[in-house]
Amino acid sequence: MGLIQTIIVVFGVIAIAYAAAHFKLLDERVGDGLSDFVFMIAAPLLLFRTMVTADFHGAAPWHLWIAYFAGVVVAWAASDLAIKIMFGRDNRAGVVAGVSGAFSNLVFLGMPLMLGVFGQEGFAILSLIVAVHMPIMMAASITLHEIAMRRDGVFEGEAHLGVVVLGFFKSLLRNPFVLGILAGWIWRLTGLQMPVIADSLIQTLGSVAGPVALFAMGMGLKKFGVTGHIAASLVMSAIKLFIMPAVVLAVAMLIGLPPFTAKIAVASAALPAGVNSYLIATRFGTGQALASNSMVMATALSAVTMAFWISVVTHIFG
Repeated sequence: MGLIQTIIVVFGVIAIAYAAAHFKLLDERVGDGLSDFVFMIAAPLLLFRTMVTADFHGAAPWHLWIAYFAGVVVAWAASDLAIKIMFGRDNRAGVVAGVSGAFSNLVFLGMPLMLGVFGQEGFAILSLIVAVHMPIMMAASITLHEIAMRRDGVFEGEAHLGVVVLGFFKSLLRNPFVLGILAGWIWRLTGLQMPVIADSLIQTLGSVAGPVALFAMGMGLKKFGVTGHIAASLVMSAIKLFIMPAVVLAVAMLIGLPPFTAKIAVASAALPAGVNSYLIATRFGTGQALASNSMVMATALSAVTMAFWISVVTHIFG
């Protein structure tokens, strides 16, 4: 399937799910249930199997991570400064803006898109980013929010840094994605062959993660909607969809990332922000509308910008 057809199919599923929610063909709880299924079962199993079976030869994890997270740092800083300087928001809103401008939707949108455009090999490289993405982004969010609260003069007893850090590690070790990745690496290190029946079962459940994730995402976009802060959200979306992938592309070329790996890194950086940005804003109690709007608007715009960036990297790297 060609690039344009794949993107049409991916965003077509999202649009159908959005329409199903908008016209109340399906209850909102259906979307929540599908999201839970992907988050708790399908995606962790797919990540587990990828860690066990994938050939990571030539993926150069450290160089891949350097290129990708260079884009994260620049996009986060740009979003933080933009919301504070251009829109006069406080430091805590700056953290939410940073998340909205740098936290890619690697699982619900990235996973099916990479499988559709780049195949299993592309998904394997994406998994290397997923393996470290959530822990790093969550740790950065918590740390910067603590700093922002002190700068803004907001102190909450329950937000003591030690308590927050302990809670972070506890939640991290309960995260199904993290558990799936860790279990996959542990199995891989044992060198044991996966039993045929177990592999077939895992593959059957994991194979539906992509389309179900897209449908759940489409229904979720209807639930979050767009309310106010349009200009600020557009700025965050522009930073996420243009500045971040541009930085990743520049760094990938500078450090000589292998061509196929570089394409996955740039395409991953070009993904819009996902629901995690909204969940973080809700947890911090500020910037919920900004995060929600940025997620919905960036996702809609990414139907065009993803095709642009994938075409660019295909032209450059072949």
